[in-house]
Amino acid sequence: MARSPLKKSTVVSALPTSAAKPKPFKAATPRVLIVSHSHPQVSNGGAEIAAFALFKALRVDHEAWFLGCQRDAKNHKAGATISQPFSDREYIYSPGPFDWFKFANQDPKFPAPFRELLTELKPDVVHFHHYLNVGVEAFLHVRETLPNARIVLTLHEYLAICHHYGQMVTRDRHTLCHEATLSRCAKCFTDIAPTDFFLRKRYIERFFDLVDQFVAPSEFLAERYVAWGLPRHKIAVLDNVMGLPASSATRPVKAASLEGAPLRVGFFGQISVLKGINVLFEAAAMLVERKNYNVAFEIYGDHSGQPPEFQKDFLERLERACRNVTFHGPYERDRVDVLMQGVDVVLVPSVWWENSPVVIQEALRNQKLIVCSDIGGMAEKVRDGIDGFHFPVGNSVSLTALLKDLHAHPDKRPLPSEGAMAPVTVADYQALYASP
Repeated sequence: MARSPLKKSTVVSALPTSAAKPKPFKAATPRVLIVSHSHPQVSNGGAEIAAFALFKALRVDHEAWFLGCQRDAKNHKAGATISQPFSDREYIYSPGPFDWFKFANQDPKFPAPFRELLTELKPDVVHFHHYLNVGVEAFLHVRETLPNARIVLTLHEYLAICHHYGQMVTRDRHTLCHEATLSRCAKCFTDIAPTDFFLRKRYIERFFDLVDQFVAPSEFLAERYVAWGLPRHKIAVLDNVMGLPASSATRPVKAASLEGAPLRVGFFGQISVLKGINVLFEAAAMLVERKNYNVAFEIYGDHSGQPPEFQKDFLERLERACRNVTFHGPYERDRVDVLMQGVDVVLVPSVWWENSPVVIQEALRNQKLIVCSDIGGMAEKVRDGIDGFHFPVGNSVSLTALLKDLHAHPDKRPLPSEGAMAPVTVADYQALYASP
């Protein structure tokens, strides 16, 4: 989802007092409201896709609803603050002013309609898959409106920790940030004082205290938030629920095992610097320099939401690329399974600490070999030599050597289905909701 420009803002220190914590919910089929910062019909980010997949899985046997958001500059605030453009179980909030520094919802039209919706639906569990657009104050609205409701928050990225889009990379050189401190954050944002970062953290923590259960889709992300200050006992490591393949006729196959056959490498998803697209371009160029034309790169994704300077650089690199690189453009999410069947390897070359990329779950679902960077949730989700292979983050030379070896020795390519971990199901979340 395209986000508003980051900017400094004054931190409000006076906060309302929270109500009492709810009692553990023990019913077998709780009523659940899923809240996300967007909606899959609005944007194709991993968080909203994961949130909606959980909603669809829950509504089979549960009373479940979905509240997403849509920032539409053309039709901003046209009509009701919360509407139902898609179905009677799906709601859309049209956000107003928002403080992107401390995630405070400054829209005066939000609290009353949101509380009215809570009162009408009476969910036993309100599961947030983000606090962007709705604001961290939404946790207080739930606690005061429904004192016995259980508040669950899935953590996506490192937004509370890092002001740089929650990605824990430096602003100037895009190098990995291993620890967030007041001084390091102030070096990234020279116009923001360390004291402002301190107050930002305190503001977020006051509302995070109202959350009953945090969910981290990877152990790596959980460890980062524990180091930041969240209690370890309140964090459950549980991956996102993924939907079934769009077509039941899709059958995963072990691709191109014949010696000498081209190795087809697929890149799927958002195209950006941090997703490692330049690492792909560099590896493709090196292969051509070494007269190796047997590794072909297929790029499926969208770059249109990126900054203008990146879009210009991407198109220029694409223009200079040789015939071993093909750009197919954006794709509909329900076509990803069919598209993945057309490649031998799914490449995830991200140069930031990915948490639990949707593309990895999609590749595992399609039993496709995965080649990924050796950091963060990527290295955790893809077991080296079992589900695929790791290469040093940002190292296009190592990636080139690995792909050449995979092409030359197809018998060494593992089939992920032989050892892939069992996917998370709605039953896992049902158990989570009932936990004390």
